[in-house]
Amino acid sequence: MEPAHGMVAGCELCDGLKTAVPRVAPGRDESMRNAQPQGSAQALAGRIVEWLPFDNMHHQWLLLAACFWVIFMFMVASKFITLTFKDPDVYNAKQEFLFLTTVPEMGKLPEEKHFPEEPKPTGNTVPGSRPAQPLVYMQRLELIRNVCRDEALRNLSHTAVSKFVLDRIFVCDKHKILFCQTPKVGNTQWKKVLIVLNGVFPSIEEIPENVVHDHEKNGLPRLSSFSDVEIQKRLKTYFKFFIVRDPFERLISAFKDKFVHNPRFEPWYRHEIAPGIIRKYRRNRTETRGIQFEDFVRYLGDPNHRWLDLQFGDHIIHWVTYVELCAPCEIAYSVVGHHETLEDDAPYILKEAGIDHLVSYPTIPPGITVYNRTKVEHYFLGISKRDIRRLYARFEGDFKLFGYQKPDFLLN
Repeated sequence: MEPAHGMVAGCELCDGLKTAVPRVAPGRDESMRNAQPQGSAQALAGRIVEWLPFDNMHHQWLLLAACFWVIFMFMVASKFITLTFKDPDVYNAKQEFLFLTTVPEMGKLPEEKHFPEEPKPTGNTVPGSRPAQPLVYMQRLELIRNVCRDEALRNLSHTAVSKFVLDRIFVCDKHKILFCQTPKVGNTQWKKVLIVLNGVFPSIEEIPENVVHDHEKNGLPRLSSFSDVEIQKRLKTYFKFFIVRDPFERLISAFKDKFVHNPRFEPWYRHEIAPGIIRKYRRNRTETRGIQFEDFVRYLGDPNHRWLDLQFGDHIIHWVTYVELCAPCEIAYSVVGHHETLEDDAPYILKEAGIDHLVSYPTIPPGITVYNRTKVEHYFLGISKRDIRRLYARFEGDFKLFGYQKPDFLLN
């Protein structure tokens, strides 16, 4: 019976079969071990052979299930990490929520005085109500009011609401909007917005470029075309806005556009205005080059420039001050946008006017609104400090009213 005993001894090494295989206690009679019939040993061996594959399969299923569980948990964890740290929309939404919950109420800023505000009606405002405005736009309007009250700057900040000013303001009666044009500050694009709102063209893309500034075809009435009573009614109740940019950079833009590039459909700048400036303001009479920026600066800084402006007519609007164009101390504007932040200001203006669902401001090319300090310094390089100071003196009202800093090259 040794083979049967050897098989039993081998099975004792299988942990799962210890209870199934009878063991012979040490010291017991050998006969007791030999008493086991040979058939019993064979039956036991058969059961072992049948059980072993079942046990292996059970362990395999358990292992497979464990692997699937680990993979599932890893996928869940990866998804959570991706949504939390890699999705810019989720991150920006969280940042915006934090900003909205931490900004103090505008009317409760500590140690800050706010002057009573003029009514700022919008195209979709319920009578008697006024929408809340972001702090930056309120600060711009408050700065204008404070500078307008400064008697020392009165001559630079105040102007009569004359026909010249009313000619600069375009009307959209359908949506109760007034827009004061300020050339070289994205004025053309805002005209396109109003043309669409007035229903002359269905979309901005369909407006021919030669129609935008043709006031007989673009469907933009000027405020000066209404009666005095109608003018006052619109000034008091309509949403009113205009756009500004750094005054010196605007002058550079006007000089480049009208005298350097000189569009073919505006020949009078090169053939009439430029020669008139050169004759009066060029110091070196032997110089035969066309108009230079130095000539332009000297002309603009001349306290007696107006007599020459009268000869040039309305063409001078491209370098007239914002004060002379839009009368910000006499007209209570709803919003004043800045060219340097137009990406934010344009959507805000459309929303405040209640027209953001009707039209969008044309796409702004990257970098076009960024203030180019190097360009400004380059253009004024070589021009005498006396001429630059006289130029600044004329545009000081624009610098102060709209929060632009005095150029560094004037501080030394």
